[in-house]
Amino acid sequence: MERVVVGLSGGVDSSVAAYMLKQQGYEVIGMFMKNWHDTTGVLKGDCPFDDDKQFAEMVARKLNIPFEFVDLSDQYRKRVVDYMFNEYSKGRTPNPDVLCNREIKFDAFMDAALKLGAKYVATGHYCRKEVIYKDNQPIYRLLAGADPNKDQSYFLCQLNQGQLSRALFPIGHLLKPEVRKIAAELGLATAERKDSQGICFVGKVDLPVFLQQKLKAKKGKIVEIPREFYSQKTIGNKNELESLSEPYTYKISDGKVVGEHQGAQFFTIGQRKGLNVGGKAEPLFIIATDIDNNIVYVGMGQSHPGLYRSGLYMKTNEVHWIRPDLAIPEELSVKVLARIRYRQPLQNATLHNTSNGFYLIFETPQRGITAGQFAAWYINDELIGSGVIDR
Repeated sequence: MERVVVGLSGGVDSSVAAYMLKQQGYEVIGMFMKNWHDTTGVLKGDCPFDDDKQFAEMVARKLNIPFEFVDLSDQYRKRVVDYMFNEYSKGRTPNPDVLCNREIKFDAFMDAALKLGAKYVATGHYCRKEVIYKDNQPIYRLLAGADPNKDQSYFLCQLNQGQLSRALFPIGHLLKPEVRKIAAELGLATAERKDSQGICFVGKVDLPVFLQQKLKAKKGKIVEIPREFYSQKTIGNKNELESLSEPYTYKISDGKVVGEHQGAQFFTIGQRKGLNVGGKAEPLFIIATDIDNNIVYVGMGQSHPGLYRSGLYMKTNEVHWIRPDLAIPEELSVKVLARIRYRQPLQNATLHNTSNGFYLIFETPQRGITAGQFAAWYINDELIGSGVIDR
């Protein structure tokens, strides 16, 4: 009987994943991981560690499976949170959930599971895995979850073939209501529990307060850029890929000062909350941050041109192929479906591999392309690769 360690999080998805594996004849062990101790900046009542652990234990007892506990907070701090602080300090916006899967759940946690003699690690992610063979060698395909409202493949966009070879996703073929129904029929304590939100294993946070553990607050100007600014812009002598992917740059004289902020590094493109500037016909949205000069640039309205761009650029060494056999050679391009954030509907795009790096050009302009985030690309419903957006 093959042994599987399930990452029991205290939520309904991992609970049903454990049940499904037991039904399939695996020897199942439930393991709960603690990844965070500090509650600085965590919203009151939203540091759910104790509750999560209690629910995970109740599920293990109900399913009659062994329950293990592992503390990975040291690795999580070094490999996820320190990276977060470093990225924010540069004016980039990282995605800790993608990192958590690559560095913790399918690395440090997987190591702990293998020490228990497990062959596989399972999670409650809404995605699917298939294996095909080329030249008698297995190749693992990461497919979108069957539930279009819950597909979580994006969060796994940095996994490699070795990690996928040992990963199981038992609920990827189910819809969320079906998962809740199974949990209710089994009488699992997690059946009606709300889905977790916020930073993976930290919870919902007041981001500026959380970041001020390492990044100092510093007053700076908020500058509003009018729409007329864009009608005067010229492309210059850049090639088409570069010009489509180039973010707008601003200076104070391009607009007018409308307020003050507490640190440009605490803000991200597309953000609306936290500006505290009133008296406008439409809400203000952040369209750029200048970390060196500590300036936040904003535009009025959801359709402000500064929020939209047709392309993005990724450095070659920050592009990752889940399917290395499908990596495109230099100077070639491929049509893909792509997204730049979780839950975003897949967009038609073309991925270009050039001697300068990778360009992802969309058929329609995209809102809020943000440095530090991950772009992920698919062929049909298979996630092929991803990269860190450089600009």
